[in-house]
Amino acid sequence: MAISFDGRVAIVTGAGAGLGRSHALDLARRGAKVVVNDFGGAVDGSGGSSGPAEAVVAEIAAAGGEAIAHGADVTNADQVAHMVETAMEKWGRIDILINNAGILRDASFHKGSIEDFEKVVDVHLMGAVICSKAVWPIMRDQAYGRVLVTTSSSGVYGNFGQSNYGAAKMGLVGLMNVLVIEGKKYDIRVNALCPAAATRMTEGLLPPGADALLTPDSVTPAAVYLVSEDSPNRTILNATAGGYSVTYIEETRGIALPTSQQNAEAIAENWEKITDETGAERLVEGNQQTMKFAVMAQKVAQSD
Repeated sequence: MAISFDGRVAIVTGAGAGLGRSHALDLARRGAKVVVNDFGGAVDGSGGSSGPAEAVVAEIAAAGGEAIAHGADVTNADQVAHMVETAMEKWGRIDILINNAGILRDASFHKGSIEDFEKVVDVHLMGAVICSKAVWPIMRDQAYGRVLVTTSSSGVYGNFGQSNYGAAKMGLVGLMNVLVIEGKKYDIRVNALCPAAATRMTEGLLPPGADALLTPDSVTPAAVYLVSEDSPNRTILNATAGGYSVTYIEETRGIALPTSQQNAEAIAENWEKITDETGAERLVEGNQQTMKFAVMAQKVAQSD
């Protein structure tokens, strides 16, 4: 069955180029009305121009779709509020938010500045927070919403020279986890896209010939699925060059030590048991971990 977005309204941040542009074009092709958001800055976040977003809107209009451009800086709550108000005034609802806006200021942790670290976290993490916060009441009231955050293997697994980027991207996974819980009652589903594609943010970083395979268009199908009506929830979907997989966060069963053995030496002695992956679980709420250990501790206390 074809995935359609007829009657849906979507906001895509950082949609003036690369992945965001690809997402916006495909959503519009499938019937969505799209707010093409882009501050129009350089890769490092400097400067600004309305041109990129307006060019994507022109592409959508030329193909028979409907879209508006908005140059809100995702780190500016007032500008984001204006973007949301503009969409509501024009179309009366917001169904989809794709948090895609981002910048790079790569440097080793030793050499990088605190200012650059804060700026990268501000755009990627706080930008997603601000945009999600702005649409959240609307999605709650209409009892429907699809929110997508864009994480990265640099956060999930690490990558040299990207401590700022990796910290922000893993922070988005934490944001997703909580919003899934809080949005469930209102049919607001929240997922994370973990992409790799040849864009202006990767210029000079990829090996020769990679551009032909690592296209934004090969990633967008994953984004579109994650914001569709029948989307999953709380999923980290990886998408690169036509390859798709899911990343899970699991926790070992672990052990509980009696009070007399709750010391570093006992942990070292029991390390193999603690790290044994047999029976590892995928927890869906933090209190599940607390309750697991509380039950285990109670059993140990009773048998001690």
